Amino acid sequence: MTKQILIISPHTDDGELGCGGAIARFVREGYDVKYVALSCCEQSVPEEYPKDILRREVKAATKILGIDDPILLEYEVRKFPQYRQQILDTLIELRNEIKPVTVFTPSSFDTHQDHKITREETLRAFKQSTILGYEQPWNNITFNALAFVSLKEEYLQMKIDALGCYETQNDRSYFDCDFIRGLALTRGTQIEERYAEAFEVIKWVLR
Repeated sequence: MTKQILIISPHTDDGELGCGGAIARFVREGYDVKYVALSCCEQSVPEEYPKDILRREVKAATKILGIDDPILLEYEVRKFPQYRQQILDTLIELRNEIKPVTVFTPSSFDTHQDHKITREETLRAFKQSTILGYEQPWNNITFNALAFVSLKEEYLQMKIDALGCYETQNDRSYFDCDFIRGLALTRGTQIEERYAEAFEVIKWVLR
């Protein structure tokens, strides 16, 4: 049986930033990877862009990683605390539909209010799944790197190419390819590999 993996991205781009290399690797190793963005952030789109631009950008980005049909929802950006119960209900629906063995979500150390709610409701919804928290240093004062996914050059390049689809975000320093490659080099060095992504072990389930 193909193992089901679910990537939970509070906003478009979070999943790619946190585990884009792992997504590329898992897809090409035959895993069934699903991606959900809880918000397409229309309220924060710069005025010079159409409101649905992030919806188009995330589709292009995830396609590069190997996902053709990302699940795109419409919770309002920066207001997730108001929608906590609805988000939990949505995640339970996804759990029942996808039945993931492993779930990737923001880490426990993420300070963004939407990311914090996403992580908390992920833990409530996916009681039978392994849950790994992905790293986003610009939101993390600290991080507990206990799980690593080693990456080949091709997977890291796919991550960089996917993030390049976000024209609306290219002024953010953490989209810079040197930053992405440098972080992957740092995490790779910790496990004596060339590149890697690191994850917090929120919950580990063995059967």
